[in-house]
Amino acid sequence: MAASSALVFAKIAPPKQPPTAKPNPSPKSLFLHLNRSPNFTAPKSPLPALLRTNCTANGGFSSSNLGKLFVASDPLSSVAESVVVFLASLALSLSLFLADVDAASAFVVTPPRKLQQDELATVRLFKENTPSVVYITNLAVRQDAFTLDVLEVPQGSGSGFVWDADGHIVTNYHVIRGASDLRVTLADQSTYEAQVVGYDQDKDVALLRISAPKEKLRPIPVGVSADLLVGQKVYAIGNPFGLDHTLTTGVISGLRREISSAATGRPIQDVIQTDAAINPGNSGGPLLDSSGNLIGINTAIYSPSGASSGVGFSIPVDTVSGIVEQLVKFGKVTRPILGIKFAPDQSVEQLGLSGVLVLDAPANGPAGKAGLQPTKRDAYGRLILGDIITSINGKKVTNGSDLYRILDQCKVGEKVIVEVIRGDQKEKIPVILEPKPDET
Repeated sequence: MAASSALVFAKIAPPKQPPTAKPNPSPKSLFLHLNRSPNFTAPKSPLPALLRTNCTANGGFSSSNLGKLFVASDPLSSVAESVVVFLASLALSLSLFLADVDAASAFVVTPPRKLQQDELATVRLFKENTPSVVYITNLAVRQDAFTLDVLEVPQGSGSGFVWDADGHIVTNYHVIRGASDLRVTLADQSTYEAQVVGYDQDKDVALLRISAPKEKLRPIPVGVSADLLVGQKVYAIGNPFGLDHTLTTGVISGLRREISSAATGRPIQDVIQTDAAINPGNSGGPLLDSSGNLIGINTAIYSPSGASSGVGFSIPVDTVSGIVEQLVKFGKVTRPILGIKFAPDQSVEQLGLSGVLVLDAPANGPAGKAGLQPTKRDAYGRLILGDIITSINGKKVTNGSDLYRILDQCKVGEKVIVEVIRGDQKEKIPVILEPKPDET
């Protein structure tokens, strides 16, 4: 900047004086000498008048015109104007230095950032729904091997979301499994102790509750999953690998998929498949549609390495809503059972049969009370196959997944007709469904 100032000053320097025998006095001494004279009157600078005339005649103001103006004026005025310009340049240099702004970028104007409509919609969706997403820490009690002290250490983490203004938090069951204590961190980084209201191991859904002020709770808008289409955009918000509030986008890759519960192995039907990146820590977070409505809970990925491979699964919100409703009212999910243990599907296929082979039917269970026969051995140690269930209420049963799917559509206390193969005969046996023993 000093170089540019010197350059401006050189342009407006006064013209050289003609050679004379006497040395020229300096402008300062000349001004002081004239100022002490009683008859001296300081000349008025012609700069304003010339400036107006020049700007009017030439339609503008330029450095070349400035030089002409200063040359046309008398030497003393030129010196004074030079000092003014120099001081202005010096002040500008100091302001840039004190403001710590690069000289080259001081005059650069950054244009406003322009986003496309779909980008704006994504940014708006994230801002509006982030306050509804929470971070869940799973704490477990561990005993130190050397000091024998009992410590509470984090054993996992996951995501969740605010369900209602009463402080209910929805997440996956495998996120809270085995926890001695749970902590929920809201979007404003405030942390609260969480209590388990209830859970459904078969569907991998859990419901927590925190005592937080209502103004801090932002319930997520709940949508529907019955009318979803393959190809529509979806958005997943969560805390992968402990990173706070991460957004990933994708599309629905498939519908009506089936996965097994991580806790019980029971199949979960009508699962949503998406290519939105879902990593460890995303579990329990919401899957949203383009309107920002909840359509599922991110629960699992299909990946040999454990990282996102473009195949993620979410439990549909229609299933979640029914489970949460029961957990809020009763603290448990009442789901009907037949009360049997059955053989793996591979064992039945090896026998060349189709259906569900009953291995055990306790006498105090629904199937045992109805008379279903378990697999057993005779007095000589020979294996006698039990009943093979082939249909329930006329709906074909080929494996264990079919059996669970049909039972999920039934209610506790309902009478169903179970068709079985017993030896070489087919029989139809009425069975009254009952809840699990620990749910009575």
